[in-house]
Amino acid sequence: MILIVRSAAFNVAFFAMTIAALLTTWPVLFSRRPQGALWVARNWARLTFLMLRVLVGIGVEIRGDVTRLAGPVIIASNHQSAWDTMVFLWLCRLPTYAMKKELMAIPFFGWMAKRQGHIAVDRKAGAAAFRRLQRQASAALAAGRQIVLFPEGTRVAPDVRRPYQPGIAGLYAALRAPVVPVAVNSGLFWGRRSFIKRPGTIVLEILPEIPAGLARDEFLAELEQRISSAAGRLIAEARKADPRL
Repeated sequence: MILIVRSAAFNVAFFAMTIAALLTTWPVLFSRRPQGALWVARNWARLTFLMLRVLVGIGVEIRGDVTRLAGPVIIASNHQSAWDTMVFLWLCRLPTYAMKKELMAIPFFGWMAKRQGHIAVDRKAGAAAFRRLQRQASAALAAGRQIVLFPEGTRVAPDVRRPYQPGIAGLYAALRAPVVPVAVNSGLFWGRRSFIKRPGTIVLEILPEIPAGLARDEFLAELEQRISSAAGRLIAEARKADPRL
């Protein structure tokens, strides 16, 4: 019962804070620079993590060298939770997410995402969508931004494995940029479409970068092996500390 009450308190506070943030910060939509909108997003993420800690008892631990997430780099992370979509707003100075085109159509949220400089991906457009993603990602890297990708393509439960989409290998080859793999265990605490939020510590581990220049198949296999191995270790570690997860 306590878990339900704490989760309800967080969910109400989170949605209220999100709506308030979108409605009160709309003037940044008129700025020509993305920094103002990114500042709003960064502080929205910080407030979310604060509420998770205070209301639910979910903490955050960052492992690895955070400086790997600076400068023009591609970040590839496994994707278990909505939490994953927030954390890079906090950790990165100029994050650029590749997100579904449909999200950009949501009033205020989509407008803010466009102003922040995120990239809309039309999954139905095939090769044309990839070419557009490549052009925009190349421009973002040239501006010193960080490209954030989730190679699984959707949120995946901790005990489920989903093949990585080949698009990231194509982007890696086309942009000739290093990729920083990241592993998380967030789904144990904030599951996909889950009302319940479970106390504990979400761990995000920043792994050594994969340099540019590998063959596409070699890169994709290396990326999946590194992330899956690290994520499995983080999940096992959390369950050892709390078998209920």
